[in-house]
Amino acid sequence: MKKVFTFVAAVTIMFCITACTVPNVSRSSRKNGLNTAFSAAADITVDRLEAKGNIMRYGEGVWEIEFSAPNTLSGVKLEFSEGSVVASYKGLSFSVPQSALPVKAMMLNLMKAVDDNAKLDELSGEESGGLLKISGSLDGGDYIMTVDENGWLSGFEMPNNKLTMKFSDMKAAEIPTEQTTSDTVTEAGTTEQCVTTTVTTSAE
Repeated sequence: MKKVFTFVAAVTIMFCITACTVPNVSRSSRKNGLNTAFSAAADITVDRLEAKGNIMRYGEGVWEIEFSAPNTLSGVKLEFSEGSVVASYKGLSFSVPQSALPVKAMMLNLMKAVDDNAKLDELSGEESGGLLKISGSLDGGDYIMTVDENGWLSGFEMPNNKLTMKFSDMKAAEIPTEQTTSDTVTEAGTTEQCVTTTVTTSAE
């Protein structure tokens, strides 16, 4: 009888120790705040590179980011829309297809993850410190996205790619008017025309 009591006591103690060491993780869901136009300050770490900037989402596939740090990227703006990326710096701009960028490009991975989840009725994941952690997988690798109590983007990580993005000062953004979009297209078109003229002259 004494041995049975000792065995039961030992099992009880082990159960208590195990219960205390297991993290309190619970599945949860909340409203989806990703399917909106928003802007936010972004702190980005990619391997050894640390960068800062302002990021904006206007709709599915329509994003832009303007870097403020480090000095080698400060002032560079990338605009994503309709399968192309327009890069600009100090008045100079050029357009390249998104397919020409590496599959692990940080912005394309972020855009894909957010745009895919933005289509859901609600967001589901693990509660952690008041944030909801959403795990997923892309062609570029696995990711963990976090959203706040309003379902707005708070963070984005791709551990295998050594990528971490943290967002702050999240707020609703105004969608650019047709006039603004037209001006951007005209500017890009002018640049492309100048490039074509230069190549033709060189050939002659």
